Amino acid sequence: MDFGLSEDQLAFKKMIHEWVEREAPKSWARELEAKEHDWPHELWDKLAKAGFHGIGIDKEYGGQGGDVMSQVILARGLSRSLGGLAWVWGISSFAGAKSVGLYGSDEQKQKYLPRLAEGLDKWAIGFTEPDGGTDVLGAMRTRAKRVDGGWVLDGQKTWSSMAHVADYILVLARTNDKVEKRHQGVTLFIVPTTSKGVTIREIPKLGMRALGSCDVYFDGVFIPDENVLGEPDRAWYMLLPTLNNERIVLASLCLGVIDGVLEDALQYMGERHAFGGPIGRFQILQHYVADMAMGQLQTELVIYKTAWLQSQHLPCGQESNMAKVIASEHAGIAADRGLQIFGGMGYSAETDMQRYWRDVRLFRIGPITNEMARNGIAENLGLPRSF
Repeated sequence: MDFGLSEDQLAFKKMIHEWVEREAPKSWARELEAKEHDWPHELWDKLAKAGFHGIGIDKEYGGQGGDVMSQVILARGLSRSLGGLAWVWGISSFAGAKSVGLYGSDEQKQKYLPRLAEGLDKWAIGFTEPDGGTDVLGAMRTRAKRVDGGWVLDGQKTWSSMAHVADYILVLARTNDKVEKRHQGVTLFIVPTTSKGVTIREIPKLGMRALGSCDVYFDGVFIPDENVLGEPDRAWYMLLPTLNNERIVLASLCLGVIDGVLEDALQYMGERHAFGGPIGRFQILQHYVADMAMGQLQTELVIYKTAWLQSQHLPCGQESNMAKVIASEHAGIAADRGLQIFGGMGYSAETDMQRYWRDVRLFRIGPITNEMARNGIAENLGLPRSF
């Protein structure tokens, strides 16, 4: 089966590459990333001007249209230069465009999607809790109780990237404790960050420093009924397809990092001289880049197949887990080997290799750990549940 790109997709890929080279080159990405607590509004605005926030949003709501493959191409093209800063586009695309686009009411789509497509609103995600990590459902303490005209939300979320600059947070909360299974009785809420009772604190971290990740506290926050996304108590059933999409896009970001690492490694191996010649003649370094290239192809193939399955509305949960694991581990190995090739310069903030290395390390942890993804893969192969 051929998972190659169509002529239109190849043209889109070429356009993204040219845009990145012109508007978001690696040198600029280093400058943005060095400003640890200075969120890159200029990057957001450039993405808006290019229409990229509209990718995946139907044209009737002011978007550019496009399926998951368009998201794959865009994510890969952006992260080749931006690394983890590509999430400046990705988080709002998932939290707002994908979730509202799939499960929003007509009124919600009319209200939120045109502003998302134009880049007027930013969104964040509030799923993870301090005691939970990957155990989102088992550790959930955030509760929303019914009141006249809506709900009252109390609790805390953590690792909510971009929450400090977002206009809305898509929050998962328990709304019913009297359920047979813990994936029942949870609801998605669209929470304006300006709501009374919302407090946000930024978390210092290793990589993606300019992106910003936050603790978010909810203290008696009133949410009107019109801000419930989908059906109350049934959010988990809605989330599964969108989580598959998130993993496909994350894997594509990892693939873009592999592209950037391999590109930089090959250039450096031709320019750097030691022991009487270019270091590109050293067999061990050639093996490193050969491994990167093989990992690049393997990652590309599994992503393209998984994206094709989702675009055909076929089951792809197993494949999206595999894509996430394969991509994040190949990207981590590539960035680490790339840093080794650069030697001391790889450790210098004057190069991009250290940025790729720090950013991509997160992808083996979130949004689901690779260990937990492997548990799911094994369970789908017929083995007993291990957690």
